[in-house]
This record gives sequence, structure tokens and C-alpha cells, in this order.
Amino acid sequence: MKKLINSAESVVTDTLAGMAEAHPDLRIDLAQKIVYRRSLPTPGKVGLVSGGGSGHEPLHAGFVGHGMLDAACPGEVFTSPVPDQIIEASHRVDGGAGVLHIVKNYTGDVMNFQMAAELCAEEGVEVGTVLVNDDVAVKDSLYTAGRRGTGATLFVEKITGALAETGAALGEVARIAGQVNARSRSFGIALSSCTVPAAGKPTFELGDGEVEVGIGIHGEPGRARVPAASARELARVAMDAVNDDLPLSGDVLVMVNGMGGTPLMELYVVFAEVAAYLREKGATATRSLVGNYVTSLDMQGFSVTVCLLNDELTRLWDAPVQTPALRWGR
Repeated sequence: MKKLINSAESVVTDTLAGMAEAHPDLRIDLAQKIVYRRSLPTPGKVGLVSGGGSGHEPLHAGFVGHGMLDAACPGEVFTSPVPDQIIEASHRVDGGAGVLHIVKNYTGDVMNFQMAAELCAEEGVEVGTVLVNDDVAVKDSLYTAGRRGTGATLFVEKITGALAETGAALGEVARIAGQVNARSRSFGIALSSCTVPAAGKPTFELGDGEVEVGIGIHGEPGRARVPAASARELARVAMDAVNDDLPLSGDVLVMVNGMGGTPLMELYVVFAEVAAYLREKGATATRSLVGNYVTSLDMQGFSVTVCLLNDELTRLWDAPVQTPALRWGR
């Protein structure tokens, strides 16, 4: 295993230390492993807290800043943050308007965020929760009951973040979060496994001529292992799965996401095929992202996430954002 780390035991703390040096506009608590916006709390603003296992960077810590999250709680690699992290973050971002927890649908995340929300409520912090479950690949997985939460997490964080900046009430921010999740779907395909630092070997084996269709972001199995094919064919497999579950039409927000080990050149090849597919269905990618946003360490492959836009969602997506991994309009 060749990795640019000091040790498997310190990799998360070392990552956060690097973020602290690179992004002085963030405030990073290395002891508790929490990333905050520099100026908190903001009186009268709903606080947004998310988190999950490390290894998916820039999700979630890379999306802390104006127009997105107020705090992120990174767990160990592919491991949920603990309730104490979430409680501390929730208290620090509470400006009196309540806190929204944005939670990917993985068993550990759901359990720990639920426990944290209950304890926060006992301590006087009003908490709402949105569960992101956009992955159409499988109904249940090794890590979930129900669909996995993947790329739509970024959409939820960005759009709810924009609304929260306007001073909207917690109920309204939670409503828009649920709407984004309901209008979004994702599907991923792996060309290789990832290697967890502590394990030191690939999570699973793929032959040179094989791909895993419907993979999860922790290396969970997908729908099938099939022969490798062209970008056009694999993009259509992903888009057919999405369209079968959520018929595509009108204006669409599209993210072609790298899993951590795929060159940007290849992701743009995939995006061209996705855009062509959308046109066939009478839809248009009016907003787009191409790059590594929700990764799985060094996995080669891609995922596609789409959200059916309306005027409100488009306006909120376009609103200014300034985070380490996403920024425009400021």
C-alpha cells in the first residue's frame, strides 16, 4: 500500500490539521474533530450541521462556510461521528433559530445523529433532521436499511445553506431540504476498489475486465459485476437506473462525481454522455458540477446525481457560496 499519510491512526487528525493551515477562514477543533465556520453562532440563523465517516473528502468538512454548512463532524475513516461531536457542534452553531442535522442514510450515522438530537433537545437546542437517501442502486445494503445517502447530500447542503443565510425558519429550511432529497437520485459505478488505510489492502477485488455497477461509497457491493465497457455504455447504465426511478424532464442539476481516483478528463467524457442522454429524455443540464466531491478514498469510478430543478431550487443553488470545495458569487 502506497499512501501519502504518516500513519493510519493519525490520518484523520492530520487531514484536519492540513485543512486548518490551508483554510484560515475555518475554525477546526482537532481534539474533538469538528470543523466550524470562523464566526459562530450567527444570531437568528438556522445552524446547519452534517458529518460522516472520513474518506469521502471534500464531503463534509470541505463544504463548511458561507452558503453551506456551519459545522461538520468527521468520523474516523468510513465510521460515523460520535454523538458527543454532533452535540458540541450543534451547541456552537445554535444562534437561537434552531439547528438542522443533514444525515446520510447509513445505520451508524442515523443512530448517532438521532441520539445527539434527543440530547440536544433535552439541553434546549431545537433540532430538525433531514435524511438523505438518494442512491437508487440497491434497496438495502451492508450499511443501511433503505437507500444509501450519497451525492444528493451536497445538493441538500448547498440549497439549504443558501436558504438558511436568508434567516428562514427551521421548519422552512427543513422543508426545502426534504424537497431537494425527494427530487434527487444517484447511481455509482466502480472501476476499482478503494484501500482503507487501516486495512492496507483493497476492500474488494475486481478483475481487469470487470466493473461493479451500483457501488456504494464505502465499497459496498452494487447490483452486479459486469464486463468493462465504454464511457457511453456505463453512463447509460447509470442514467437508465436514475430515469427508471425518477423520470427526467425539464431543467436538471447534474453532478458527475469522481470517486477519488478517476482523472477529470474521464469525468468530462462521462458528463458529455450524461448530457446527451438528458436531451434524449427532453431534459437539460442547466446547472452542473464535474469533479471529486463525494469520494471513496482512491476508488476509480464515477457517480451521477441529478436533481429536478424548479425556480426556487435554481435560485438557491445559484446563491453565493464560499467553502474550501465549492465557491461562487462572492
